[in-house]
Amino acid sequence: MKKEYKIIFGQPKEYCSHDVLNQLPSPMSSQMIEIYNYSIEDYGFYLLDNLVDQKTVGEALKIFIDEALKYSKKVEVVAVN
Repeated sequence: MKKEYKIIFGQPKEYCSHDVLNQLPSPMSSQMIEIYNYSIEDYGFYLLDNLVDQKTVGEALKIFIDEALKYSKKVEVVAVN
């Protein structure tokens, strides 16, 4: 089972994701199992939690939310499933 999230915010048209992506923890565990995956979308960020390591996913989610708050006063986190 997995959990999917959308982090929705007023993303600028010329948004550069380079800085935020460099802050993210490794999405792979030491056993080479994918902990999480993500994508940059028009609405903001998509995050897939593979339910492997909640601490690492929590760190990634916080980084995405903090990044969204740089550009918008309102950030919406929606569980997709």
